[in-house]
Amino acid sequence: MPKSPKAKADASADGMSEAEALEALTALADEIAAHDLRYHRDDAPTISDGDYDALKRRNTEIEERFPHLVRENSPSLRVGAARAEQFSAVEHGTPMLSLDNAFSDEDALEFDARVRRFLRLEEVVAYTAEPKIDGLSASLRYEDGRLVQGATRGDGRVGEDVTANLRTLDEIPKRLSGSGWPAVIEVRGEVYLGHEEFAALNAAAEAAGQRTYVNPRNAAAGSLRQIDSKITAGRRLRFFAYAWGLTSGPFAESQWAALQALKSWGFATTPQSERVEGPEGLLDAYRRMEAVRPKLGFDIDGVVYKVDRLDWQQRLGFVSRSPRWAVARKFPAEQARTILEAIDIQVGRTGAITPVARLSPVTVGGVVVVNATLHNADEIARKDVRIGDTVIVQRAGDVIPQVVGPVLEARPEGAEPFEFPTHCPCPLETPLARETTASGAETVVRRCTGEFACPFQRLQHLRHFVSRRAFDIEGLGEKQLAAFYERGWLKEPADIFRLALDQAKLEELLSIDGYGETSVRNLTAGIEARRTIPLDRFIYGLGVRHIGETTAVGMARGYGTAQAFLAAMDKIAERDPEAIEELDAFDQIGTAVIEAAAAYFAEDHNRRAVQALAEQLTIQDAEQPKTDTAVAGKTVVFTGALERMTRDEAKAQAEALGAKVSSSVSKKTDIVVAGPGAGSKLKTAAELGLQVLTEDEWLALVGAG
Repeated sequence: MPKSPKAKADASADGMSEAEALEALTALADEIAAHDLRYHRDDAPTISDGDYDALKRRNTEIEERFPHLVRENSPSLRVGAARAEQFSAVEHGTPMLSLDNAFSDEDALEFDARVRRFLRLEEVVAYTAEPKIDGLSASLRYEDGRLVQGATRGDGRVGEDVTANLRTLDEIPKRLSGSGWPAVIEVRGEVYLGHEEFAALNAAAEAAGQRTYVNPRNAAAGSLRQIDSKITAGRRLRFFAYAWGLTSGPFAESQWAALQALKSWGFATTPQSERVEGPEGLLDAYRRMEAVRPKLGFDIDGVVYKVDRLDWQQRLGFVSRSPRWAVARKFPAEQARTILEAIDIQVGRTGAITPVARLSPVTVGGVVVVNATLHNADEIARKDVRIGDTVIVQRAGDVIPQVVGPVLEARPEGAEPFEFPTHCPCPLETPLARETTASGAETVVRRCTGEFACPFQRLQHLRHFVSRRAFDIEGLGEKQLAAFYERGWLKEPADIFRLALDQAKLEELLSIDGYGETSVRNLTAGIEARRTIPLDRFIYGLGVRHIGETTAVGMARGYGTAQAFLAAMDKIAERDPEAIEELDAFDQIGTAVIEAAAAYFAEDHNRRAVQALAEQLTIQDAEQPKTDTAVAGKTVVFTGALERMTRDEAKAQAEALGAKVSSSVSKKTDIVVAGPGAGSKLKTAAELGLQVLTEDEWLALVGAG
């Protein structure tokens, strides 16, 4: 029996085959994306920080072993989740990105080594070590020293306007003190709730028969998102400043100096922060933070290491969703024991079957947990967990744990191994099939073979279509969608837009409990507002496997128009070599995306559904990257050894100037930058008659020579 993705990664990513790696990355992308939404947008996470970090770590390990399998929808390229609909949108001046994680001394040492390799440094690097506050990130915009707007992180690009609520926090100055602050600056930090305040809030809520919170982080998030700012004011929220976003001018030369500046302007900064030097300094700071953690009076879940020099931070730059110059060193997970009462089977949007452990409620680190994912049938068999077992559960921070394994000496007599079902739990009871790769190897994924005939899958496709990152149709939430689906009104996405024009159904809707003229009018307005949709949202909303939000943006920019995209997909379905080559040339799009697109558009039902949907819409052309540089829109390949910059710096520089960076040379390539030792790529470039530049010529072209 093949090992599960987790088992294989735990043993060694080096031991995985490419087929196993592809399946593991596919499953991880779906699972992590769902958890991101629950955590960042809904404040209702369903796995522990430790479990989540383990998933992310597995993803990173496999991607490092198989870099050519990294997809645009990879969890390593995402941050946060879409904003909640009850708040106005605020576009951040610069994105609010998240941090990569480290979990061991070795990871911390590798971070230091990676920084020095990138910058080609022999000298010791200084860092700041700051406690990682377990709260809700916020951004505060000041103009001429006056607070004018406050927002949550949201999806990293667009957050929620919670200005009135943030103004109620004593530790957020309404006007900046001191001097030296830029005319415009976004000050960033963490909104949190202390342990005493959390206990008092829950005690008062329980006495009043109201909802209580499972942990301080969720309480802080819920308090900050109150519609009535008076409620927020009564929650005793606090704020630590630790970073900045958009700024009209520099105000410090180092991270440490910047923290001192923030403090002088009236912000609270974490007193446990310190400036350290070299890899040993990172390890010592972690030990000190571990020791002081129980005495802080508020939750932290690790230490954040940041390169101190800001000019080095600028050189290091970012890798998609996170900076290269910072990393979060996480504390280890906590554990407890409980009873595994049942194993439920859930059906995902693509028919993937996921077993879920139902647990006897147990408190782990102050949080009551009741369920956890068991990933797949192989994972259940590997751990040999059985219904009725006493199991060890693990968490870190504030959410529901993973099942580590059974306590064998406590196993009840007669407990039988779990028999994974052979048929879907849907009314059709369609058979489950173990998926195979293109080479015929079995994977850990079992799927319902009912496809669109399976009501679970059909409904999940519709849920994905109306989700925040897809069409984001206001007034058409999960409850309404399920109700309309049960009535037979919705079977495919185009039906949503037909519903808005169907007067008979709208009249019938008025007779349903909970719907009045206002709610029906709002629903139709929400649908009509999405008849005009950006191309990337249209692509993402189709729900094609492996095509996540970032991949959809890349494809939209690559094709430009809906007509070009749909025409290309028709050719992809027909396995047209030129169309496949064109799609493959898009940065970070490989075999998995191409195969998924081909399979999706080769299915007649899908093509009819997409065409019917397109007929209902006005699909906007894609936004294009920079066009005012010498290399904007051009496809660039770097080959050979670079002597004045590292390969990572070269790629980051090109992308910042609007170019596309590819790893292979083809007739779609515009420029090949060749250093010493360039081999077959340089030869191919010569055969195709492409423009070939030296490193110095490239730097002169982009104005950096």
